[in-house]
Amino acid sequence: MIWCVTASRRCGVRGMRLKASLIAAIGALTVTGVGAPAMAEELPGWLSYAAGPSQTAVASALAAPAAAHDDVDTEHIFGFSMGSDIGKKGEIELEIENVGRFGRRFGSYTGIGVLSQVKFTLTDNFRVAPGISFASTQVSGVPGMIDNRRTAIAGASMEFRYKVLDRDVMPFGLTLHAAPSWNRIDELTGFDAQIYGTEFAALMDKELIRGKLFAAFNLWYSGGASRDLTNTWSHDSEFAVQGALSYKVNSMLIVGVEARYVRAYEGLGLDRFSGDAVYVGPTFSTHLTEKIGLSGTWSTQVAGKACNDPRHLNLDDFERHQAMLRLNYLF
Repeated sequence: MIWCVTASRRCGVRGMRLKASLIAAIGALTVTGVGAPAMAEELPGWLSYAAGPSQTAVASALAAPAAAHDDVDTEHIFGFSMGSDIGKKGEIELEIENVGRFGRRFGSYTGIGVLSQVKFTLTDNFRVAPGISFASTQVSGVPGMIDNRRTAIAGASMEFRYKVLDRDVMPFGLTLHAAPSWNRIDELTGFDAQIYGTEFAALMDKELIRGKLFAAFNLWYSGGASRDLTNTWSHDSEFAVQGALSYKVNSMLIVGVEARYVRAYEGLGLDRFSGDAVYVGPTFSTHLTEKIGLSGTWSTQVAGKACNDPRHLNLDDFERHQAMLRLNYLF
């Protein structure tokens, strides 16, 4: 506009013929788009008069959508701890999670639980996952437990997850988890039982270094009522605080470390404290193919105490080692 006004003033000096020629030239330039683009009127004043190529570059940058924080699905990169991601709307995923529990104070103890789930992400914020569990228990010479070797279908569960905060647009991610379950076998002893339980969790995570370092913080509650072969009912519950750090080594591998503090109670409402334990261990997550992922951890009890046992570690309520290996297949 400044150039146009200046040209008009010069036309008044040089005469009507030159004025007509200039006006015609300006009109031609405007029609062919060589003049100031219309987009400039939508930009701030200090950008509207930017010269040539920089004007187009700035406009394109402003029009570009904001990039997501990273391309990492944080759900399974933290071991037993979990991130807030639940997948995208319409995704269907098969998950097979194997959890092993090894070692008591005396004797030989091994417990393996396998949970197979199919996850349906119904919306960007809500997912359901029905599942079937299997159990294998081998007990020999453990005080207070009957020797037993058994492998069988254990029960069924239904998992619900709702994403409250999306970590891509909020300071951190938050997902709420609930999973009621029914089991026909006591996974601890391997004997028949009727067990009705549920678990609730708040799953939080945050990207500390863009695309590289991730942190998770979880709060877990689980409780159940069980009836054994003598028709005796018992109630118990656990509360856990979990934290983990994971580092993206490359596009295929993520490694980290996890710490968990677990408290055991008698009664569904965390009524009577039974004992606690602290577990620490390394974690990993990797992509075998574009659709197949593998993750896991090995945790060792490094501290703990049972209420009725003054010795180091709590090997009455918990095992010496707990491990997990998880396979995911995205359809």
